[in-house]
Amino acid sequence: MEILGLSSSPSSGGAYALILNEINGSRRLPIIIGTYEAQAIALELEHIKPPRPMTHDLLVQLVRSMDAVVESIYVNALSEGTFYAQIVLADRGVERIQDARPSDAIAVAVRFGCPIYVDDKVLEEAGIIAESSDTETVSTTSNKDVPVENLAAKEDPLTTQALKAMNEIEELEKSLNKAISDEDYEKAAQLRDQLNRLKS
Repeated sequence: MEILGLSSSPSSGGAYALILNEINGSRRLPIIIGTYEAQAIALELEHIKPPRPMTHDLLVQLVRSMDAVVESIYVNALSEGTFYAQIVLADRGVERIQDARPSDAIAVAVRFGCPIYVDDKVLEEAGIIAESSDTETVSTTSNKDVPVENLAAKEDPLTTQALKAMNEIEELEKSLNKAISDEDYEKAAQLRDQLNRLKS
């Protein structure tokens, strides 16, 4: 996979969709990430070096100081709307696998310039087929100090729909927790069913 871009929406509540594009195919994978992680990825893609190391820069320095290298990133699972990833390291000839959030794993991957892989089952479940006329990669090679919002891919209706669904899930979960704390179990059951339908 390659990074197509970062897409934001006014209704996303500060979240971004990181769009991964299948290199030898037409599928795309939007992954909802936070503002900080989006900024960390965007800064590296734009070759902008902050005056002090950010968390992901520090992690890269630590890995390199131990004579290890990140060989690849693998988005290996999707469970109840949450993506899971692994960082595959080569540590002096020994392969080590570290569990990570996809946003953190990809922020590290762009710093090492290593491949990003996604399990076929994850792509089948959460991937989006791209239109043939809409497969150009977003350019992220300028040297200007560009805000992360300007790195957004073209606003994709399916990405916007995913962001809205995530916001709706978050609101329903808050309402569900409140209904449980208020011991309103009938309402809690209705909210739970709504959540299950939306997640599926």
